[in-house]
Amino acid sequence: MSSMEGLRANSSQFTLERKPFRILGGSIHYFRVPRAYWEDRLLKMKACGLNTLTTYVPWNLHEPERGTFRFQDQLDLKAFVTLAADMGLWVILRPGPYICAEWELGGLPSWLLQDKGMQLRTTYPGFVNAVGLYFDKLVSIIKPLMFEEGGPVIAVQVENEYGSYAKDDKYMPFIKNCLESRGIKELLLTSDNWEGLRYGGIEGVLKTINLQRLSFGAIHHLAEMQPQKPLMVMEYWSGWFDVWGEHHHVFHAEDMLAVVSEILERGVSINLYMFHGGTSFGFMNGAMDLGTYKPQVTSYDYNAPLSEAGDCTPKYQLLRKLFSQYHPEPLPEVPSPQERRAYDPVLIQQHLSLWDSLHFTDKPFRSDRPVNMENLPVNNNNGQSYGYTLYETTITCGETLNSGNNIRDRALVFVDRRYVGTLDYKTQELILPKGQGERTLSLLVENCGRVNYGKALDEQRKGIFIQTYLYHDLTSHHSVCYYSSILRRCLCQGQHLNLTAKHTF
Repeated sequence: MSSMEGLRANSSQFTLERKPFRILGGSIHYFRVPRAYWEDRLLKMKACGLNTLTTYVPWNLHEPERGTFRFQDQLDLKAFVTLAADMGLWVILRPGPYICAEWELGGLPSWLLQDKGMQLRTTYPGFVNAVGLYFDKLVSIIKPLMFEEGGPVIAVQVENEYGSYAKDDKYMPFIKNCLESRGIKELLLTSDNWEGLRYGGIEGVLKTINLQRLSFGAIHHLAEMQPQKPLMVMEYWSGWFDVWGEHHHVFHAEDMLAVVSEILERGVSINLYMFHGGTSFGFMNGAMDLGTYKPQVTSYDYNAPLSEAGDCTPKYQLLRKLFSQYHPEPLPEVPSPQERRAYDPVLIQQHLSLWDSLHFTDKPFRSDRPVNMENLPVNNNNGQSYGYTLYETTITCGETLNSGNNIRDRALVFVDRRYVGTLDYKTQELILPKGQGERTLSLLVENCGRVNYGKALDEQRKGIFIQTYLYHDLTSHHSVCYYSSILRRCLCQGQHLNLTAKHTF
């Protein structure tokens, strides 16, 4: 156990080991960078003049099924933090449980949504109990990494941007207690944007701010809220994330440098979000919904100082020159660029269609009504988290298929296994071809990414999700039919691909 004093915020300047300390931080998410590249990215961070690594901790990867924990291989948080310490970096952990991060459901596991009454990020008993069990495991792993225990972790963030959500005034004290009661004694922080600062604070926890430009007197506003406390920009947005259908965001290096320079000149600590973005592998991208649903892309390049591939950009070079002014000794040399190889074209020799793959799967799950992904009886009854679900039923007519905006998020529609169109939040009606007798209607529904930010977190059930059922007289003018349903279960990219029901059109 360390006899030295850790990070303190008892005056207008941080102290570490009882000496003045300025946090020059950068965010790298271990879960977005292949483990083989961790060392390279951290060496480049150190060579840029940063002294502190920050990272989120994604609950949904570490507890993919209730009570099943994964902290090994790519998810070896202890190894990542230890490697940072070996590089001479301090660490700030941001364990959530909600992390935003443009990550699926803000890092919350989808099995929470099996509870129809679930209220995420509140003191709702079902959420409180799940958080408690997760933190029991998580804190047992991170506690030995704390400064007090001789580790590199000098601060821990309490939740994330709760001021922008602020549904329950008892929630943040609960999360603070979750950490402290399990033995976390390092400095605690909160992180909010300018507007969220008014609602996201908590007694005895240092407030920090998130921003990209110095507008609205943001730093001055933070200083007024907590006088004689050190100032920190926990998220200085070095770029921005991208969504499908829009251009790649670019925040010009010169504009970024001007703001970072002013922040440092004011004596403010800073964390670059992101220093290196990496990739949202698999189905783990999040989505925005501030009135219009917009899923985010797989790349998390973020226009950051290190590119998605780990290359040093012009932003990196400018920041390195700037940060070097805040070090008495020359900075370490920048590691050599990673070796590149050109791969020959790959010719696809064989393929297996969706329909041919069905007989390799388990028996179908049958239901009288559509079942959303989270409530499917798969994955040890934890439901289906990501990927695709195939819903099938029998039809006898060829009228207009109306989704009622119950498709989450995009469906390829087939009649007798022939593609007839697509349904999503924009397109909610489709004319089905006419035919004789019974035919099979199939909808392959894709979860394009659960929302990671905003008030709609509780509404992220995927597949076909019908909250209300309107029963119509089949002899009326409404051409509405109800059918029994079939669900099949398939395996796709390590996830269960499920097939179930659709029954209104």
